[in-house]
Amino acid sequence: MHRDRIGTSPLLPPQAFDVRFTHMTESGKEAREAEVSGGGPLVVLENVNKYYGELHVLKDIDLTIHRGEVVVVIGPSGGGKSTLCRTINRLEPIDGGTIRIDGKALPEEGKALAQLRADVGMVFQSFNLFAHKTILQNVTLGPIKVRKTDKTEAEQRAMELLERVGIASQAEKYPAQLSGGQQQRAAIARALAMRPKVMLFDEPTSALDPEMVKEVLDVMINLAAEGMTMVVVTHEMGFARASANKVVFMADGQIVEENTPGEFFTNARSDRAKDFLSKILTH
Repeated sequence: MHRDRIGTSPLLPPQAFDVRFTHMTESGKEAREAEVSGGGPLVVLENVNKYYGELHVLKDIDLTIHRGEVVVVIGPSGGGKSTLCRTINRLEPIDGGTIRIDGKALPEEGKALAQLRADVGMVFQSFNLFAHKTILQNVTLGPIKVRKTDKTEAEQRAMELLERVGIASQAEKYPAQLSGGQQQRAAIARALAMRPKVMLFDEPTSALDPEMVKEVLDVMINLAAEGMTMVVVTHEMGFARASANKVVFMADGQIVEENTPGEFFTNARSDRAKDFLSKILTH
């Protein structure tokens, strides 16, 4: 069961929120907002529909994600959040509508799809590292096999990324020798090694013990501050408030509300969002 982590009721003033996520400075956030406003759309979903048999899991989804924008997708379980995230790199094929990345329609299959996936980094809740390969090998595999990067160059880049996420000393270890938080940071480094245009995070902290959550969120906060385009499905409301440019609230397969974090958490418009927010308290 997922737990929504927040310091107190999201209907309270901004200062009531968990202070763990406030270390992106206001000037840094303003600079990124200016960057986003001039960045143009990178990911565009128009009238996207998805079915599992008779179950209609995505209903006429329209969503535009700009370059440098951090979009956090929240909502009740079963609302379509993860499915939405997974359609952006076609891990889940859609049944109607269009998805464009950097102006190009999502390919259906083949080499073009593989090339697009190289531009779209994905971080799952279950890490998905290769157990029989070292952390360094996990990070270099994609660049060598897909990007055709020279091994020495790939390893140098991998070590820089492992240093960036704070686990360079674990490079020669295998995933089973690392904590959950370290494995997830390795998974983030692996995705970054492909030099993606956009990063997708599908509930990246939900499988972690509480004490490991912050170390992963810190990496994500730094990525956001550096201008990485990110789509984050999460139950971490403090992260949503501190790092998102836009909060997308989903329920019953639809985007019910879309707003800035400040407006959404203190002045939600829809009754469905207000009901959701009223329930996510820390007990």
